[in-house]
Amino acid sequence: MNTINRYICIHGHFYQPPRENPWLEEIEVEESAFPFHDWNERVTAECYAPNAASRILGSDRRIIDIVNNYSNISFNFGPTLLSWLETHNPEVYSEILRADKDSLIKFSGHGSAIAQIYNHIIMPLACSRDKRTEIIWGIKDFVYRFGRIPEGMWLSETAVDIETLEMLAEHGIRFTILAPHQAKRIRRVGHQDWTYVTKDTLHIGMPYLCILPSGKKIAIFFYNAVIGAEAAFGHLLDNGETFAKRMIDSFPQNTDDPYLLSIATDGETYGHHHRFADMALAYALHDIESKKSAQITVYGEYLEKFPPTHEVAIAENTSWSCIHGVKRWEDDCGCRAMYACLISDTSVCYLLSSGSTSQHNIKPWNQKWRKPLRGAIQWLSTELARIYEHEMEGLFHEPWTIRDAYGELIINRSYDAIIAFFSNHSKRTPNPQEITRCLKLLEMQKNSLFMQTSCGWFFDDLAGIETIQILMYACRAIQISRDITGVDLEPDFLTQLSKATSNLSTLGNGKDIYEKYVQTSIFDINRVAFQFAITSLIGGIPDTTQVSMYDIYCNTFEQAETGTIKLAVGHAQFRSKSTLKESHLMFAALHMGGHNFMGGIRPFSHEKEYEEIKEDIWISYRKSDLPGMILQIDRHFDVHSYSLWHLFRDGKRKVLYNILDGVLLDIEYEYRQLYRRYSSLVTAMKELRISSPKALDFPIEYTLNRELITCIDAEMIDISRIAQILDDMNRGNYVPERKTLSVHAGRAILRSLEKIAEDPTNLLLIIGVNRLFTLLAPLSLTLDLWACQNTYHRIGEKMCPLMKEQMNIGDENAKRWVMEYSTLGEYLGIRCSL
Repeated sequence: MNTINRYICIHGHFYQPPRENPWLEEIEVEESAFPFHDWNERVTAECYAPNAASRILGSDRRIIDIVNNYSNISFNFGPTLLSWLETHNPEVYSEILRADKDSLIKFSGHGSAIAQIYNHIIMPLACSRDKRTEIIWGIKDFVYRFGRIPEGMWLSETAVDIETLEMLAEHGIRFTILAPHQAKRIRRVGHQDWTYVTKDTLHIGMPYLCILPSGKKIAIFFYNAVIGAEAAFGHLLDNGETFAKRMIDSFPQNTDDPYLLSIATDGETYGHHHRFADMALAYALHDIESKKSAQITVYGEYLEKFPPTHEVAIAENTSWSCIHGVKRWEDDCGCRAMYACLISDTSVCYLLSSGSTSQHNIKPWNQKWRKPLRGAIQWLSTELARIYEHEMEGLFHEPWTIRDAYGELIINRSYDAIIAFFSNHSKRTPNPQEITRCLKLLEMQKNSLFMQTSCGWFFDDLAGIETIQILMYACRAIQISRDITGVDLEPDFLTQLSKATSNLSTLGNGKDIYEKYVQTSIFDINRVAFQFAITSLIGGIPDTTQVSMYDIYCNTFEQAETGTIKLAVGHAQFRSKSTLKESHLMFAALHMGGHNFMGGIRPFSHEKEYEEIKEDIWISYRKSDLPGMILQIDRHFDVHSYSLWHLFRDGKRKVLYNILDGVLLDIEYEYRQLYRRYSSLVTAMKELRISSPKALDFPIEYTLNRELITCIDAEMIDISRIAQILDDMNRGNYVPERKTLSVHAGRAILRSLEKIAEDPTNLLLIIGVNRLFTLLAPLSLTLDLWACQNTYHRIGEKMCPLMKEQMNIGDENAKRWVMEYSTLGEYLGIRCSL
């Protein structure tokens, strides 16, 4: 086959289930993601970040280039994931956006990025209006982020039906991507006779035209399922050269016609599911392009070059991950995740594969819970739709069109954007109460869509964290509907949920799980205010930490401290960013020492009442009357009294670590005194081969490690002091805390490289970091040098050509610079580009 007509397009579907607490719109700590805060953070470190700066290694296993994989492949990112990245990792987020802009140049004006259904619902199982909103929100989000109209759109799980394709075409989407078994029959465009196909007989090397009942058209690409499976589930990505050869060998040899090899997998395949697979991908693309064995392309470019010559009719209600169509998301079809995971926030690790369960005397698991869960969610969606439609019609002509437009506010929730939204869409100018009411209804509908997210049914048990997550969205939607109408949908919803049963008898049914894991996660404005009060108390000033869902304005904050007793009282205004509802609340917070906290929240009515309540509590405080303080808080705040257990999950950690920080400072001070008094004596004992007391060994070893970390963390690193500490550790045979030191040393090296980037001709900076590497080398630390290598690479791209030019004309400083910079590259495992 003529290599000029060989084309390769690798598509990555990058997505994580929404994990935010729907009352806070923040992801709370997920212990199963340790040592990271949550799974988004962990997968970013393992996959999304590495693909933005992937390494290509030379024959000596040193880095010869760093590339952005996103600019060389087709990709989609879940909008909810991109929203998280925008806030929590703007560097990776900006690299993803930049990759799309770079790809427009490389691929003839066609970008690498395509859009995605907004929050990953199974489209064939959704009603028409939900399908429409998902598409519109997905497009709005894409335009906001990438600054252009998307050419293609990824369907969740590639689940497809005709109505979905009609809506994609209606909204200007030119193509989508499906699995080979989702094609039913094909024919040449303009011909009458159809040929029925299977996944094995379908020609997957070209795009097809799907002519819809309305007369609209959309192109469909079918990916190579065999190679995709080898990449996702086999060992194909163990080696980039092997990956490249496998792709090239798959091209047909008996034709010179254009042929597109399309591979589609979860994007997390490249780094999260398979460690270093991002590098295999980068090398494979580099190998193919350097050898000119095929042309790398994206779907939009290929579609422009080679318009479809054949028409396809799809097999409706099918998907890429369920051989039974879309049953995986509504019934016990037998499709399972078959891997180990953690149940919610418990420490129980359960094994999901049939073999594993039998080995551990657990009955083979079933997914009979899926059907009643689907039924409960569909019932709730219908009821919420009825409420929404009835409540919104007084202010808007087309309530469902308004929901479609709400995607703009999800992206930008500023006060001005909200006011402009109502100005543009409402029948008349609403008052503040009407604005809040309508925003609540729109939030109710957002949660109604989010509770349909596919992940809730994908895995193996009703108690999985993904299923609990969609139940949290359902709970939030119910809460809003109850607040607006006074009608409580929860009892009927729980009745339906009770028909779904966990595979673990100890967890019970859906109602039990909902009550144990979902209802305990609910946050109202009083708990938000208590969180603010307690964190302000431990910090000594009003807590200015941003809360995603609320703007907080503290009017008064007064505190006092006697011994272990701390007291704070005040009042503040809390405004919801999503609904603009304002709450003016009074608070009292009391720390009684250790982990013992209590406090109260109540509405603020007027200053006189606040002063009277404050004085009652303060009188008890001035008398050191702890029972009196507790009594006064209970009396004045009645049912709205709280303790440490009412804080957010991250709030609890923040408060407890704050307490421990003070304790640790005291301990470290005592250890330092022992170190100063006895370290010479203990070292001498060791040199004389006399056993030293463990009661002194540990404080000295601990202090030396702390001293070393302090030196490494310093803005100006004292190399001499580090050398002295290491010598003391070596003489005393003390063990370095390698894991902790690795983290701090990695950060110190990155800081040094960032300084070099600001002043790249400063030779002393380069010599200094090389000296640090030399000192740390005997410790055999495991350094995370990823960001350091990226910075080094950027410096080299800018400086190496200049220094090489100056060196060639005899500049001794340039010669020394090149020598030291090359040495730094050796420490970093990257080849200097000279």
